[in-house]
Amino acid sequence: MLFKQQALLRQKLFVLGSLAIGSLLYLVARVGSLDRLQPLCPIDGRFGPRNQDEIPLRALQFKRGLLHEFRKGNATKEQIRLHNLVQQLPKAIIIGVRKGGTRALLEMLNLHPSVVKASQEIHFFDNDENYAKGIEWYRKKMPFSYPHQITIEKSPAYFITEEVPERIYKMNSSIKLLIIVREPTTRAISDYTQVLEGKERKNKTYYKFEKLAIDPNTCEVNTKYKAVRTSIYTKHLERWLKYFPIEQFHIVDGDRLITEPLPELQLVEKFLNLPPRISQYNLYFNATRGFYCLRFNIVFNKCLAGSKGRIHPEVDTSVITKLRKFFHPFNQKFYQITGRTFNWP
Repeated sequence: MLFKQQALLRQKLFVLGSLAIGSLLYLVARVGSLDRLQPLCPIDGRFGPRNQDEIPLRALQFKRGLLHEFRKGNATKEQIRLHNLVQQLPKAIIIGVRKGGTRALLEMLNLHPSVVKASQEIHFFDNDENYAKGIEWYRKKMPFSYPHQITIEKSPAYFITEEVPERIYKMNSSIKLLIIVREPTTRAISDYTQVLEGKERKNKTYYKFEKLAIDPNTCEVNTKYKAVRTSIYTKHLERWLKYFPIEQFHIVDGDRLITEPLPELQLVEKFLNLPPRISQYNLYFNATRGFYCLRFNIVFNKCLAGSKGRIHPEVDTSVITKLRKFFHPFNQKFYQITGRTFNWP
C-alpha cells in the first residue's frame, strides 16, 4: 500500500515538473521570437497609420501618453521626426459663441482619435498684436499631431470680432467652422454670471444684470451691453457669410450638448467627415457635478472644470420676458439662415 502511494506521488511530481519545464521553454522561445521580430517593425509603422483612411488602434493611448510629453516640450526633434508628428494649422475652428459650451465641445471632440485639440485659446485672429506675429507663430501654437489628424482650436471671441472672418479666410478659405449656441437670454445671463464671479473674487462690486441689460432711460433692451449683443447671433453670422458659404458652418445645440451630448457629437463627426468613433461609452453622467464627464479608456476619465455650470443669479421675470421678446425676430432669422430650428421661447 505504501509503495503504491509513493509511486503515485512520484508520478504527480513528474507531471508537474514537465509542465513547469514546458512553460519555461515556451516563455524563453516567445521572448526570443519577439526580440527577433522587434527590428522588423519600424517606429512609424507601430504608431502611425499606413494610409489616411486608417485610424491607429493605439491612437488614444499615444495621444494620452507620448503626445502629452511632446506638448510639454519634453521631446527632441529626432523623437518628433521618428514619430511622424507635425504641427498643423487647424482644419476646423470653434469660433463661438462665448458661454455657449465651446470648452465642453472641444473636450468632447477630443475623444475622437482623429482629433487633436489646442489646449489654450490662441486668440490669433482677434488680437492685433498676435496676428502681427504671423501665421507661423500661430502654427507653432498648435499641438503635435499625425498628418491625417484634424487639429481644432477654439476662441469664442472670433465670432463677434469684426476683422476675424477675413483673416481666417485668408488663411484657409475652405476651413470648417463650428458655432455652438444656447438660448440667447440664458447665454446672456451665463455671460454676466462669469463676469460677476470674477468681480467677487477681487472683492469688487458689480451692477445687477437687470440694470445692465435694460437701458434705464428708455426701459428698452440695452444693445450696447456686450452680453446682450453677443446673443444676437444672426447679426454676427451675416458678417461671416460675406466670406464663407453656409455649408462651411455647423451649428451645435449647446443646450442639448449638456443634456444629451452624443447625438450632437455624432452630427459634428459627420460634418468633419470623420468616421464615427465617439460612443455612449465615452460619456457618463456625473450626478454630483450635474453634467456629463468624459471616458477616454478604462483608466482615464475627465470632467470639465468646476467653474462650468455656475448657478445663475435670480433675474426679474419681466426682464427675462422682455429679452426673449427682443431676441425672437433675430432667432427666427437665425433659424432661416442656418436651416436649424431651436425651441427657444
